[in-house]
Amino acid sequence: MDRDFGTLPGARDMRAYVARFVAQLTERNRLPLDYSVASLRIVDFVVDGLRRNEPERAQVEEVLSGLGAYAGEVIVRRAGGRWVDFDTEQRAFFGQPVGVRMPDGRAWNPLGKVVNRFEAGSDEESVQRLYLLLHGRARRTVSC
Repeated sequence: MDRDFGTLPGARDMRAYVARFVAQLTERNRLPLDYSVASLRIVDFVVDGLRRNEPERAQVEEVLSGLGAYAGEVIVRRAGGRWVDFDTEQRAFFGQPVGVRMPDGRAWNPLGKVVNRFEAGSDEESVQRLYLLLHGRARRTVSC
């Protein structure tokens, strides 16, 4: 993975960041990351695959950030959320600089969910499950 994915951008630039990440990842691995809810299952599988060799988190941090950003972009596109920059308190709580705010005002942390899946390896930390249990989704799919 190239180093340009090591630092997360602000909320305004997340869509472009995710597009670059997806283009690079799918070029090498032909993963069907199509921004669908079903593709979140692939994110879970990729994270599980990263865990197999038991690397240190720092060794895979860039990929985890990209996968978490992708999961967030799916929430933005499919559930009506929007990227937001977390304030200092939220950054401390979530451990991430950006997240997704839903139409009902709730903030969600898909980047942290991917990290939790990597660290815990539990189905309870599924990104797809996060989406399916997500409170505050828009009633209709948001097309982009």
